[in-house]
Amino acid sequence: MSVLITIVSFLVTVGVLVVVHELGHYAAARMMDVKILRFNVGFGRALKVWKRGRDQTEWAIAIIPLGGFVKMLDEREGEVRREERHRAFNNKLVWARIFIVLAGPLANLLLATLVYWVLFIAGMPGVKPVLGDPAPSTPAAAAGLANGDTVRAIDGEPAYTWNDVRWLLLKDAVKRDAAQVEVETRQGAVVTRRVDLAGLSKEDLDRDFLGKLGLRPLRPQAPARLGTVLARSAAERAGLREGDLVVAISGKPVSSWYDFTSMVRSSPSKPLEVDLERAGHRMRVRVIPDAVGEGEARIGRMGVEAPAELTREFERMTTTVRYDPFTAFGKAVQKVVDLSSFSVKMLGRMAIGQVSWRNLSGPITIADYAGQSAQLGWIAWLGFLALVSVSLGVLNLLPIPLLDGGHLVYYFAEIVKGSPVSERAMEIGQRFGLALLVGLTVFAFYNDINRLFTG
Repeated sequence: MSVLITIVSFLVTVGVLVVVHELGHYAAARMMDVKILRFNVGFGRALKVWKRGRDQTEWAIAIIPLGGFVKMLDEREGEVRREERHRAFNNKLVWARIFIVLAGPLANLLLATLVYWVLFIAGMPGVKPVLGDPAPSTPAAAAGLANGDTVRAIDGEPAYTWNDVRWLLLKDAVKRDAAQVEVETRQGAVVTRRVDLAGLSKEDLDRDFLGKLGLRPLRPQAPARLGTVLARSAAERAGLREGDLVVAISGKPVSSWYDFTSMVRSSPSKPLEVDLERAGHRMRVRVIPDAVGEGEARIGRMGVEAPAELTREFERMTTTVRYDPFTAFGKAVQKVVDLSSFSVKMLGRMAIGQVSWRNLSGPITIADYAGQSAQLGWIAWLGFLALVSVSLGVLNLLPIPLLDGGHLVYYFAEIVKGSPVSERAMEIGQRFGLALLVGLTVFAFYNDINRLFTG
């Protein structure tokens, strides 16, 4: 079932982004009175084609749903009747052509803005940024951060959830800057701590860099008393029951629910001797946790829910951040600007080797995240859609031939030199762009497969 959800959510995500992108080109071309010959969603053999409008534009859906295009009337691609030459793309003023090409990426950025606006009005759920004990010899411990501190702001920007903390610190981590973290202590004092990020490597950004910094959420202390035992789980097969209190696993004492879950997660398919108390009696059972995931991401799962008191504590730790429509729109615009700027900086630092190329993802990773976000609910999926929409908009603006940004380079060069770029120069550029995009695609697929098998 999860595979089906992943496939469907991926196709819907890509379909929405492609249609919006091409509609941007289409709408701008219509505004400039360019004749549209075909609006194509996908590549390869057409599954369905129909004609609409005074120009009898062909609307087509193709078999490979990983892209699309808008074909316009153009004298460089075929003969054009004399009475329609004024409607050919190549005969439009250079500023009109720039507007048409620019409209696709801008449509993706506009979609992301509208989605974030809706999400900020509806409310973004998250976990309050209350810190647990930082591990010894970590930057967080050196900075003086302590158990129970609540993060209020980073470098002057407010942080309401752990997602905010991660995003704001990631921006600093890419630059290897120190972060000014404002916290409210358990005693109510508001202080600023300086967290040094210089020790992070470029590989850390692709991993749990917050953990390396020593930043982790506060874990409410609760005994390892079992909640509901799930049907057909490892716990049920071993005879565990709701209300059992786990006191030790394979001879190691268990003092909290987190001790219990960490031991289970680190033991996929490994027999565990579980000492527990049931109705005042001590007993021992043998449990073999089910293995979930692949490679380094493989973990053990016993199949029991957290106790009710821990669930209630988690509920107290959660929050929902929402804004009025006017404020939400400003927040949405700022979010898209920040993401766009960050994406460009990441690409630039990848190019000069300051950030690992492992951060480059392809369709397999996108499909995986699409499936995960869809299973978390519509808010998570919309957030993922907006994020990928920003990435698609920024990617298409890169000055690489074959992408929209490459065409913009040709048109700006035309403005400077006073005449169109020669066909020979464009041909060389197209070949270079194709080689570069093929190389990036292969590398992205390699990263996808590497993540799939190594976690």
